[in-house]
Amino acid sequence: MKIILRIVIFGLLTILTQIGGIVYLIAILINRRIKLKMKIQKFGLFFGLYCISTFLIIPYLAPIFGREKIQNTEYIQAHSFFYKLANRNYVKPELNEALQEIGIEFGEKHYGIKLSYLDANFPFLDGFPLLPHLSHNDGKKIDVTLYYENEKGILSNKKKSISGYGAYVVPKNEEVDQISICKSRGNWQYDFPKYLTLGKINKELQFSISGTRDFANIIVSNSGVGKLFIEPHLKSRLNLTNPKVRFHGCQAVRHDDHIHFQLK
Repeated sequence: MKIILRIVIFGLLTILTQIGGIVYLIAILINRRIKLKMKIQKFGLFFGLYCISTFLIIPYLAPIFGREKIQNTEYIQAHSFFYKLANRNYVKPELNEALQEIGIEFGEKHYGIKLSYLDANFPFLDGFPLLPHLSHNDGKKIDVTLYYENEKGILSNKKKSISGYGAYVVPKNEEVDQISICKSRGNWQYDFPKYLTLGKINKELQFSISGTRDFANIIVSNSGVGKLFIEPHLKSRLNLTNPKVRFHGCQAVRHDDHIHFQLK
């Protein structure tokens, strides 16, 4: 049972963080020498090694694989510390540059409002899956949040879910309901992000049509961006006409809780 448990822990840590499984094995080997007894001590050893790896070592190794950590600035932030802790904040230099340009342009237009990113990519190895995503495996893709406003119509940096995923802007009666279409075709996973919110918050906020439209148009006007994925009813509601704005397909998950964009 102990071996099975360690295999499960190794797998989960690898799926969540890419490097966590390897760090876990190293912690086990070290503990065989120093023989820590208490579980809290063993966890402290693992967590210490993991943090050293994540924040002090990996940023210097990732460029060897053509990726770099997203630069957090006054215009750009991770929606949650989890995305940095889990090494899901790595991109190719070209995407980092595009992010900075988009963040600056949007932030200067909407003073004090930041580009808030979610899952990007892991630091190493093209083709290594960043679950639950289908395509975040080459350093060229990133998810970013939608924008919301308060009851006075003032744009806010606050979001509707703790994780940034799963708080949907649902179709209106007169809009295309691609969600129902995909689910009726047997694509059960299409609605899955509703289980990933980690809790819904800021219920008083409303979806900002003008803020999200401005943001999406700034994204697609960037020369480095090749595609932007958003749900069809939001494409229509936001009047997004640029050919870079695409439907992601029923094999993915719904995109009325976030925006996905990628390099050419």
